[in-house]
Amino acid sequence: MVNTVSGYGSTGSICVDIATVLEKQGHECYIAYGQGNTIYDKTFKIGTTLENHLHNIGSRIMGKQGYFTKKGTRQLIEFIKEYQPDVIHLHNLHGNYLNLELLFTYLAEIDNPVVWTLHDCWSFTGKCAHYTDVACYKWQSHCHHCPQVEKYPPSLFLDQSEVMFADKQKWFNSIKNLTIIPVSNWLADEVKKSFLKNHVIKPIYNWVNHEVFVPSNEDIREQYGIAKNKFIILGVSAGWNISSNKLKDFITLSTLISEDMQIVLVGKADSQNDIPASIIHIPYVDGANELSKIYSMADVYVHLSTEDTFGKVIAEAMSCGTPAIVYNTTACPEIIDDNCGYVVEKRNVKQIIEAIQKIKENTKAYYSKKCRTRVVENFDYFTNINETITIYKSNIN
Repeated sequence: MVNTVSGYGSTGSICVDIATVLEKQGHECYIAYGQGNTIYDKTFKIGTTLENHLHNIGSRIMGKQGYFTKKGTRQLIEFIKEYQPDVIHLHNLHGNYLNLELLFTYLAEIDNPVVWTLHDCWSFTGKCAHYTDVACYKWQSHCHHCPQVEKYPPSLFLDQSEVMFADKQKWFNSIKNLTIIPVSNWLADEVKKSFLKNHVIKPIYNWVNHEVFVPSNEDIREQYGIAKNKFIILGVSAGWNISSNKLKDFITLSTLISEDMQIVLVGKADSQNDIPASIIHIPYVDGANELSKIYSMADVYVHLSTEDTFGKVIAEAMSCGTPAIVYNTTACPEIIDDNCGYVVEKRNVKQIIEAIQKIKENTKAYYSKKCRTRVVENFDYFTNINETITIYKSNIN
């Protein structure tokens, strides 16, 4: 597998999950990664920290990502030649650690089946990883004049989206035996509108370890300074930034809820001053077991992200028996159904309040078992990983 990171973050954890199941089945797996460190033992580090920094500088100045620092990619290719894997599984390739032309020229020359899990939209746009918030759909024909030049991956000066779109289209379509795994049906439908549409497309949902994320009766409110009589509205994110709509909407929500309700946000904040005192902020949680207790403590999980291709935290909360409220945008509505919570109009805080009130009136217990069943039946760890492994086996000659 090839990914930006190994063993941490959403995509890095997914790689290790797949590798662990493969090993239990008697197979062998190496993870090639470009950034950070990992505790997984069978890994290949792509490039050096210096190379990554130089690649990042080149990307920001020249406006292109995936065009610089060739040494690490050449070493990866030599490793693949020596290792001779049956399948090459790509994940996130953006992140300033690969030379895309070198990698895809090599992949196009060999007979190995290639599987590519898409965790975002970067693979079929000229630049961006997400585009729905700016309503830009030029990628369906040819990217140009990008409205998100300064956003990830950022460019300081130049808009190279037109050039990168053409290069991606040529490089990515050069692989003959390519199966694409979008992580939701929404993302699969988007891929079918892109220049990748002629490849085999088999969506497989991300998964939740529902043996870890389980309902808990442990009372941890005092630990986090939460009054026992409060109805808890929970939000979880890797980061909270005052410029993001999801934090803005939570702040608006905090001014509208009744006094017997309490918003709790989990995740790092760019500045503690960004989060008002009326919201309880938990910047760090020590592992999945503790996070499971927090999900279980909440009466409702509210997810205000607008550009998710899956929404793993939604499924984690539901696995702990907590109903969810999501915006009607991208893949989020796929995670829940009518028995597990509510889908509201994008950025309509008034509808969020109405949905919260419905859950409060019905009580959390009305939804809990249905939420748990939804996760077990649709986002099971072993079931969905084995679907991925089945794709491996079906493509081996």
